[in-house]
Amino acid sequence: MKLLALSGSTRRDSWNTRLLHAAAAAAPARAEVAWAPDLSALPHFGEDIEAQAFASGPVAAFVAAVHAADALLVAAPEYNQSIPGTLKNALDWLSRGTDADRLAGKPVAVAGATVGPWGTRLAQAHLRHVLGVIGLRVVGPSLFVAGAASRWDAEAGRWDAALQARLQAWMDATVAAAGTG
Repeated sequence: MKLLALSGSTRRDSWNTRLLHAAAAAAPARAEVAWAPDLSALPHFGEDIEAQAFASGPVAAFVAAVHAADALLVAAPEYNQSIPGTLKNALDWLSRGTDADRLAGKPVAVAGATVGPWGTRLAQAHLRHVLGVIGLRVVGPSLFVAGAASRWDAEAGRWDAALQARLQAWMDATVAAAGTG
């Protein structure tokens, strides 16, 4: 099974990118995890550039990577109780073009990490809504990580044992649910 990891954060030391790296390391043997192209390279969506953007460049590469995956792993921070604009822009590009109907039913698992106490609950609710509108099928349990800074062991370069166990369970459930669709 080919999984595509998509971080909704462009921050260099992103908690969400770290979360996806740990998830990739916890993937079952039958799952291979690849990384989505850099979302910040995507131009702002606009109908005036749509045809040209799908012909080549970062939009074409991003859409091709999503279509090549059997399932997506999306981790996003919470900005003002919603998803980052960069992630929303990427999802807007996915919803367009002649191949947009290929997304119908494609499995996607959702996670999020934040230093705050809510664990990206509101952002994930918005993300689930947008994913559903564009035809993706959210699978498995959500993974909410609150207090990310206190859960990361910088010396060991990994999350605490309890979160590592949750990541393992999240990946197992995601792969199982994605394989049944």
